[in-house]
Amino acid sequence: MKFSNGCWLNKEGYQFFHPTEVNDTRVTDKKVTLYAPCRKVNHRGDTLDGGMVTIELSSPMNDVIKVKAYHHKGAVNQGPHFEIHEDNDGAVMDDGEQELTFSSGSLKARVDKENWKLSFYHEDELLAQSDSRSMAYILSDEKQPFMREQLSLDVGELIYGLGERFTPFVKNGQTVDIWNEDGGTGSEQAYKNVPFYVSNKGYGVLINHPEKVSFEIGSEKVSKVQFSVEGEYLEYFIINGPTLKDVLSHYTKLTGRPSLPPAWSFGLWLSTSFTTNYDEETVTSFVEGMEQRDIPVDVFHFDCFWMKEFEWSNFIWDDRMFPDPEGMLRRLKDRGLKICVWINPYIAQKSELFDEGMEKGYLVKRADGSVWQWDKWQAGMGLVDFSNPEACKWYQDKLEVLIEMGVDSFKTDFGERIPTDVVYFDRSNPQKMHNYYTHLYNKTVFELLERKLGKNEAVVFARSATVGGQTFPVHWGGDSWSNYYSMAETLRGGLSFSLSGFAYWSHDISGFEAGATPDLYKRWTQFGLLSSHSRYHGSGEYKVPWLYGEEAVDVSRYFTQLKLRLMPYLFKNAAEASQAGTPMMRPMVLEFQDDPTCHYLDQQYMLGDSLLVAPILNDRSLANYYLPQGKWTNFITNHVVEGGKWVKEEHGYMTLPLMARENSIIVMGAEGKRASYDYTEDVTVHIFELQDNTPASADIYNIHGEKAAAVTAVKEGNRISVNAEGLSGSYQVVLRNIFEVESVSSGEVMRTEEGTLIRVDGEGFGVELIS
Repeated sequence: MKFSNGCWLNKEGYQFFHPTEVNDTRVTDKKVTLYAPCRKVNHRGDTLDGGMVTIELSSPMNDVIKVKAYHHKGAVNQGPHFEIHEDNDGAVMDDGEQELTFSSGSLKARVDKENWKLSFYHEDELLAQSDSRSMAYILSDEKQPFMREQLSLDVGELIYGLGERFTPFVKNGQTVDIWNEDGGTGSEQAYKNVPFYVSNKGYGVLINHPEKVSFEIGSEKVSKVQFSVEGEYLEYFIINGPTLKDVLSHYTKLTGRPSLPPAWSFGLWLSTSFTTNYDEETVTSFVEGMEQRDIPVDVFHFDCFWMKEFEWSNFIWDDRMFPDPEGMLRRLKDRGLKICVWINPYIAQKSELFDEGMEKGYLVKRADGSVWQWDKWQAGMGLVDFSNPEACKWYQDKLEVLIEMGVDSFKTDFGERIPTDVVYFDRSNPQKMHNYYTHLYNKTVFELLERKLGKNEAVVFARSATVGGQTFPVHWGGDSWSNYYSMAETLRGGLSFSLSGFAYWSHDISGFEAGATPDLYKRWTQFGLLSSHSRYHGSGEYKVPWLYGEEAVDVSRYFTQLKLRLMPYLFKNAAEASQAGTPMMRPMVLEFQDDPTCHYLDQQYMLGDSLLVAPILNDRSLANYYLPQGKWTNFITNHVVEGGKWVKEEHGYMTLPLMARENSIIVMGAEGKRASYDYTEDVTVHIFELQDNTPASADIYNIHGEKAAAVTAVKEGNRISVNAEGLSGSYQVVLRNIFEVESVSSGEVMRTEEGTLIRVDGEGFGVELIS
């Protein structure tokens, strides 16, 4: 929200009150409180009638400082509140006559007491500051209060994150309102609004308010990031780095680590699509068609019309289309499939659950006690009140029947169009519940799956989210169009999302809306199967590959099997994401923070720590991408490119820029049929462009997320030493682009198109290269 009129004037209709100096401090072991009157106190009379802003500094954990500024403390602070995990024994304070320093880890807050200024430092490097007129209590002529803060935006500083946003990846110059809406992927609206941003200077800021937070990122004051909320107080956290990975690690420790999804969820999901006509015969034909074409499917998804029209959600199979749902699910599961079904938190008036929910008080109400209803999605639908523990249990009980029937996962759709003219069971503030509702919704479903199926076996396919939603994976990008513009905006959304604390992400391969061409289908298939999670889904079109031509079948088969064989590498990155908060799909700036070119890139990404992916976003088969310094090897073609430059290439449908980083080890599994298998057995270890005396390593995790094996390699002159621990069965190593060797200490040696292949029976070996 903009309050100013140029550099010197403020908008008419508002009064502004700024802290001017620190008149007094109160220090405890956990917190320092600063009393800052809104005018200079030159004599005792100045203490009257002027108002005051009170600022509290505290630290919930090392390298995080919380700032809470309030005007009137006595306002009712209704929930909900984000879940914040505190882990700190205190902070270090130095309260001097003119300056106060508050330190947590290597993060410092310095307060100029004489002329109000609040500055944040990593050690002695200035990160951001709030100067004398940045923090403000603002009162409209209608007596509506606001709290505002402005943090400095340095020369060359770039801002990212704020949820899954489809607008430009770099947020400078944008106005962003944190307010969940169902706007598709082609607008400034977003399904997943997160009031958290990161800076390429190596720090992050979380505004600790579930309600609407308005951001002006260099869009009102060009050298400021401004954020404001309605009400009498403002609370935010400064989160230190110094790297962006460190920021995300601290942020996800503060708000919740991403849960590790089950290994099977990383395989291909095949959907009925939305408004298509389907029954058991249709479903079986899709599954058999994929089997006959040797395209592995791990999950089959039933979208909305598994239930009768006008009855969403009643959680009862439409017996006209599915007369034997238990038998059908059993037959599908006998083929090795997991099952996902679509749900949402809305109860249509025709659903048999509506009367039950209304009678028991499980639906959100209006102020007069009547059930809130509208016709926008389902006729007369109401909204489950997840602030009521009994309503949560009621909802879970309905889903539990489906789990016992054989359902493994739920697509938790919607959760954005949440009204604010309502009353909740626990008296939560409806403005704050608008964004937070989805958190309670997905938490209710996820915790049921975890209770019934076990830890690390729970996974949802969610559309909406807010702070903390990363603990309930997986999320997908929402309703996209079937064109290259939408493919690019979808990728931008995913990259912003990954810098907002979310580790796993998916999207509708070839776009949700109708009209996918065979060309788009094949290119989006490449992108989709090189994402953390992969799903064919649409609106009015079936998305089985043979409908788009035999070449589309070949592309789907190749990239599905490639992803499944990459599971040892992918699941390692997934497990590490759950431990440290580093996302699987990484914007280039996250992995190459010291390369300024990478700070702007939004048409390519790192998939894990060692693979660069540049999806082809046009119908001309052209790739135009940037490689950071070093040697990069195309994982598919084995072509080596020297980095530090832009690259233009033309690619057929069986290739794209999938570039392996130098001095990296990528472990591939033997299994190309399922995503969940033993990642330590009969593996192939690909070693890329080893650098002298710089060890390379790769850990291997089992499907439970536990480290089970490791491979290391080091090159010293003309000798390469490779060691493996924990692998089962025999394994083989491919020294990429090395064709001539003088000797190998153990193992059978072959020359391949990729390089030197060595079959190994022992745990390690040495290679002498021909100089």
